[in-house]
Amino acid sequence: MVSACAYSGAYPTGYGRYSKNTEGRPLKMFDRLQASGFTHFQQSGTGAIRKYYNYIRVTPMVQQLDALGQAWPLRDEVAEPGYYAATLDTGVRCEITVGEKVAVHRYTFPEHTNARVVIDLSCGGLGIELGRTVPLRAHAESLGNGHCQGTVVMEGVPLSVHADLDSPGWRQMLWYDRRLIDGGTRLDFDSIRHTTLRPFGMLYMGPTAAGQTVEIRLGFSLRGCEQARRNLERECTPAGHDGPAFDLVREATRKRWVDHLGRVQVEGGSPARRTVFATALYHSMIKPCFADDESPFWPNSGPFAFDVCTMWDIYKTQLPLLTAIAPRRARDLLESLIRVCEEEGNFPIGYRMARGADRFFRQASALAHTVIADAHALGLPDLDWNWALVHMVDDLRRMYGEDFFEHGVVHPISHTLDLAYAHYCTAQVARALNDVHLADDLERRSAGWRNAFDPQTGLLRDSEFYEGGKWNYSFRLLHDMAARIALGGGDEAFVANLDKFFGFDAPPVFQPGRRPQGPEMRAGYALNRFEGLNNEPDMEAPWAYHYAGRPDRTAEVVSSALTWMFGTGAGGLPGNDDSGGLSSWYIWASLGLFPVAGQNLFLVNAPAFARGAVKINDREFVVETSGHIETPIGADGLDHDPPPQYVQSVTLNGRELDATHIGGGDIHRGGHLHVKLGPQPSSWGRRIRPPSASAPPVTSMEPQ
Repeated sequence: MVSACAYSGAYPTGYGRYSKNTEGRPLKMFDRLQASGFTHFQQSGTGAIRKYYNYIRVTPMVQQLDALGQAWPLRDEVAEPGYYAATLDTGVRCEITVGEKVAVHRYTFPEHTNARVVIDLSCGGLGIELGRTVPLRAHAESLGNGHCQGTVVMEGVPLSVHADLDSPGWRQMLWYDRRLIDGGTRLDFDSIRHTTLRPFGMLYMGPTAAGQTVEIRLGFSLRGCEQARRNLERECTPAGHDGPAFDLVREATRKRWVDHLGRVQVEGGSPARRTVFATALYHSMIKPCFADDESPFWPNSGPFAFDVCTMWDIYKTQLPLLTAIAPRRARDLLESLIRVCEEEGNFPIGYRMARGADRFFRQASALAHTVIADAHALGLPDLDWNWALVHMVDDLRRMYGEDFFEHGVVHPISHTLDLAYAHYCTAQVARALNDVHLADDLERRSAGWRNAFDPQTGLLRDSEFYEGGKWNYSFRLLHDMAARIALGGGDEAFVANLDKFFGFDAPPVFQPGRRPQGPEMRAGYALNRFEGLNNEPDMEAPWAYHYAGRPDRTAEVVSSALTWMFGTGAGGLPGNDDSGGLSSWYIWASLGLFPVAGQNLFLVNAPAFARGAVKINDREFVVETSGHIETPIGADGLDHDPPPQYVQSVTLNGRELDATHIGGGDIHRGGHLHVKLGPQPSSWGRRIRPPSASAPPVTSMEPQ
């Protein structure tokens, strides 16, 4: 539930130096890496965000309270899963760890007569234009004996914190507008506006000897201060533990991360590539955030996923990965989404720790249907599938779905593809539950994807598009790719369009620099080229070649992307990580697999490592290669232009696999996929295509 980070107010997470930027190279907000304190609840690698979180700032100070909000340079940073440390220019060494619902800060002070630890309840959002989050209401209490607590209502959500500092001889008090309230024990605010806000919070102060450490423990809850206190006690002072909690919480979190990061392992490859892979796996498991038994919107216990930002980011790659390596959490996410639909009337595209209609509906429609369909096909336990189907069907009629129901087409035209696909996914669940009439009707309506395409061009019709153009969206992996390719003129025409999109035999494209002008950007967009893995609409496009019998092209595009678009240093991602969606793409692509969300299907490609293994509950799915060529490493220690490797043949559990796909069940049951690689394209995958709704299925490799 909890994250913590050094806070500068910069875009996009609140950490760092850069301002909001959507085109060209980003502009700096600050010339140095700096922090005004440490905040909690961050978005991880999302895009055009404005005021996401960064609540409850904690600042260690040796200055007067007037200096609160000043930013000091950061140095000597250390970061690992569950732990962050840095030294402020004031000489305070800062360490932070988090548990499930707690954060523990440990500050090592220089000698000082009046050191302080200040909690700012009014902080929220980013330091960019329109980026600040202002509490609607708030209260704060000083309880004595090192305890204080408060609640701030941010964007309609009550966030409560109970804090505990163990430092005998220190005073504690409340403050308002950077002035101490000596003797006051409670502050209450109502109807706060941007123009009336004055910062407020709690403060501890006292003398420190050189090297003295001060530990402050914070428990959080969305259900009030009392539950925040219980959360703090459960994790920081369990039975039999008496004393500092930092190392206790850090070790518990470290063990959880070791467990999760050990669920996917690779062998071979360069050190740089293994580092990127491990980092990608970490990124893929940061979001969504689960706050079990913490929903402020309904009283019942159970999982509450408050940080789904957004389904558009994660449904293609991250959720299939979550379902494989953390199936219990995948089930919890589905239960939470179904409960949101029950309580609020629709499956959200995005669901933040915020109240209101900001659900990112412009991005896409009905995406939850894909993960529900996959989960049902895999037999994910402990879900009421009949109840899930009720909400899946109802959700198809909401928002853009109403027009789709009436006309079979909606604009933005990409929503036509979303809704047609969601009808198909829902039909599969309905048929499995023996509702044949419903399934037949849904499958008939799922053919509406045809209305989105222009047969003359083989591309989508002109329309408005969210963060892309019709080329970006035209190569979606639909449920009837055979008919979609035929509609566009057949295999050769489809491959020709894909080749044009990926720039085969085209001159290089020069990237825009700082502050690119309109004509420069328009000229770039007019190329209708793949921009790289910097956004969601086309991240599955390289695998569209599989459906036209050209997996060799998939191998070339994916190999180039893995080599040239990811690295170990700053700028090592080609775009924002989108809640782990991009990093999950890297994981699957490196394993030589790609999930087709909603169809319980994986496409097979050349792996980037000699061997990979995915642990699924008590089973293991292994991808092993022969003929694998390691990526050359230059004198600078970096990967250098590896030759593309092509699949020559594949066996699944010892049986020859002529098709370019396997079922999700093949992976989740565990098994062994052996991929023979070679330096030249082969005939593998040219004859048998992945399944399509209008084409007869290939005999399954799965045991009956």
